[in-house]
Amino acid sequence: MADAKAKIAVLGASGYTGSELVRLLLRHPRAEIVALTADRKAGQAMADVFPQFAPFALPRLVTIDEVDFAAVDLVFCALPHATTQQVVKKVFEAAPGVKVVDLSADFRLTDPGAYEQWYGHPHQALELQKEAAFGLVEIYRDEIRKARLVANPGCHTTTAILPMVPLLEAGAVEPESIVVDSKTGMSGAGRSAKEAMLFSEVSEGINAYAVGSHRHMGELDQEYSKAAGRPVTPMFVPHLSPMNRGIYATIYVRTAGGKAEDLHAILADYYRGEPFVHVMPFGTVPHSRHVRGSNMVFIGVVADRVPGRAIIVSTLDNLVKGASGQAVQNMNLVLGLPETMGLEQIALMP
Repeated sequence: MADAKAKIAVLGASGYTGSELVRLLLRHPRAEIVALTADRKAGQAMADVFPQFAPFALPRLVTIDEVDFAAVDLVFCALPHATTQQVVKKVFEAAPGVKVVDLSADFRLTDPGAYEQWYGHPHQALELQKEAAFGLVEIYRDEIRKARLVANPGCHTTTAILPMVPLLEAGAVEPESIVVDSKTGMSGAGRSAKEAMLFSEVSEGINAYAVGSHRHMGELDQEYSKAAGRPVTPMFVPHLSPMNRGIYATIYVRTAGGKAEDLHAILADYYRGEPFVHVMPFGTVPHSRHVRGSNMVFIGVVADRVPGRAIIVSTLDNLVKGASGQAVQNMNLVLGLPETMGLEQIALMP
């Protein structure tokens, strides 16, 4: 693309992941935002919805039908689950050569039966589902580079897949033993008004939700099984935590005959040189605030008091590496740009 700027459309710009895409793209040296869409807020200025964007010249929010996709290089779909399948079909009908990074769950599961099981209806774009690349860059970098459609992974799953895939591939842990205890910040629930998300309902407390039935289990089953070479069904429980941003996953495992130090060595070697995955010194664990606002994942490994058991802690910002930052990382790959471009920001602390 030489030094030309890629023309970018963000569908669903009035939500948290949409606004985070805008925040990142405004400082991306090779991206130009040419279209922003919203449903109920169509016709408004982006600054009316998110006042932090008042100093910047941005397109007004429009409906999806008003976007000329033939004039766009890449489309980010930051739309609710189960709505993106038809939208992406229309995008490719209008502009077959455009690239799409989908932040919903609509194209993450490769098995149509698994999609129907977890989302309650048949997939509406099976041909596109077949060609979608799972957008976890550190695992599928080569496939993503060649993809027209990238399925950005979920925030809980990114946090839990990155530390476990290398260990499952190496046969270093017992697949049946995996327990993922994951906490998410409030922004993970989206921006829609919900009574259960009111400040007085969630502050000064923590609660599990979707216990035993969370849809992200489908992604964990898929990626853990692929890494292990046989079916793996981990135990996974998400919790809502009274913080704005962050995923904090504590993962309990049994080693396959080795020590916790062996798990640490595998992870440190696997992610050596990766710009956005940091494996901490053995015996130390990260805090969620260590990654807030950044595209980083921090992973710590600690030995349990019982030999053969280990505790792995993984954390990321759910709106950045868990969503929009990872989406920009995918954008960089499919457009042939440096992978870290526009994502070099360091965590906000405190």
